[in-house]
Amino acid sequence: MQMSKLPVDCFRGVPFSNSAMGRELSMANVSIGRVTLVLGTSHLESPRREAPWWDHDMSRNKRAAQAKESLMLLGGRGSRNVIFCGDMNWDDKIGGAFPLPDGWVDAWAQLKPGEGGWTYDTVANAMMSKGYKKLQLRLDRFVCKLPDFEVQGIEMVGKEPMPGASYEKVKEFSHKSKSGKKFSGTWEWMLPVLPSDHFGLVLTIAPR
Repeated sequence: MQMSKLPVDCFRGVPFSNSAMGRELSMANVSIGRVTLVLGTSHLESPRREAPWWDHDMSRNKRAAQAKESLMLLGGRGSRNVIFCGDMNWDDKIGGAFPLPDGWVDAWAQLKPGEGGWTYDTVANAMMSKGYKKLQLRLDRFVCKLPDFEVQGIEMVGKEPMPGASYEKVKEFSHKSKSGKKFSGTWEWMLPVLPSDHFGLVLTIAPR
């Protein structure tokens, strides 16, 4: 979804040709004075956590192709100032570095080098602190090409529980003792509710 308080000159969505999940790139041109800023967002192909290794390889290759296609389409929208953001499902340990062409930067890596930037964090996100495997990933990103703007800041939001909201987490377990006796049952927790299982990002830019 894209929403704007600035005038929108044009908008379109382009489905990815290789997506099995119906993913697409959404693009809008907005005017800031005499400067056009092209904004793009997408949710790149998701991995299936329990899938076999070859399925993970396929989804990784699809994400890389979708990322490259997105930057190519956004760069060809008639403006030299471009922002691409969203849930990239990107894990540098699996997919390598995000495929940034010359002139593009990763806002978090540029402004907060050395900080994790984990937007999917089963340790810090209290909604997922029980019954989940430890995962800390920088899945969500802002990548930019902004010669006419200065990237001033990037912050993580949505880290606090919503007042008065909770949910019950139930997880089944089974265990076999050394004597061969089997045990099974469920664990139950009452957990707080956050705005999302991902933390959000806010990017601040200003004209040069």
